[in-house]
Amino acid sequence: MERARIAVSGASGLIGGALARSLTADGHRVVRLVRRAARGADEVCWDPEGRYVDTAGLAGCDAVVNLAGAGVGNRRWTDAYKARIRAGRVLGTAALAEAIASLDDRPRVFVNGSAIGYYGETGDRVVDESAPAGSGFLPELCVEWEAAAAPAREAGVRTAFVRTGLVVSSEGGAWARLFPLFKAGLGGRMGDGRQYWSYVSLHDEVAAIRHLIDTHGLSGPFNVTAPNPLTNREITEAMGRVLHRPTFFTVPAPALRTVLGEMAGDVLGSARVVPTRLLESGFTFAFPDIEGALRAA
Repeated sequence: MERARIAVSGASGLIGGALARSLTADGHRVVRLVRRAARGADEVCWDPEGRYVDTAGLAGCDAVVNLAGAGVGNRRWTDAYKARIRAGRVLGTAALAEAIASLDDRPRVFVNGSAIGYYGETGDRVVDESAPAGSGFLPELCVEWEAAAAPAREAGVRTAFVRTGLVVSSEGGAWARLFPLFKAGLGGRMGDGRQYWSYVSLHDEVAAIRHLIDTHGLSGPFNVTAPNPLTNREITEAMGRVLHRPTFFTVPAPALRTVLGEMAGDVLGSARVVPTRLLESGFTFAFPDIEGALRAA
């Protein structure tokens, strides 16, 4: 891809920050969406919950990537926090999609965040992008989240959704909390450990987003997960091998439900998700196995 001007929301987060660094390192101009007055030409003011975007700041962008939203795993799911999670994603996506559609010179692609939470509980069943949405808070959120991008798509802008799995990174997300526990020898499986975790290295997450930006014709949902999801027990054993620590401890399901509340269903639930469309598009994973992803982190 030739040097481009790319707008990124959520550039202060784990994935957005890594994407911005990667693009900048390759000579692209990154324009960050910020929730305050812009301090230069490389910033655009927006208010996702208020559905406001300084549209003029998006003019001339070749691509817009929306990765903004309060962390799903950052705290217990109270009604108030669930409303915040929804507002940041659904209203923010709608604001950006409407801003893009209003431009005379529109970007050629809109890459919008989503999550494998779309599928809900899948048990041992392997699911790809052809599977329907599940039921519950996360699936319903993902359906609304993706639907909010409709104005950009209807305006003729190629729109792709990144249904992200569990990102393996020591810098943030769930794994940033797991690594210290395992390094201290306190790691272990969660519940019975038979639930599938569909993971992806941070490196491959960023590479997949860039692939969707660069590759003409790619639109719709793409699962961004390593090709072979593993059970929590298998991942626990891999953590022990990579970190050279015992993994004797087990966090009982009732304890997780007490501490995490409704969010425990996401930890104990099983999501065996595969990246069919991403692989079919020619994408190659740098870290397709869990030990490689762990070492990269």
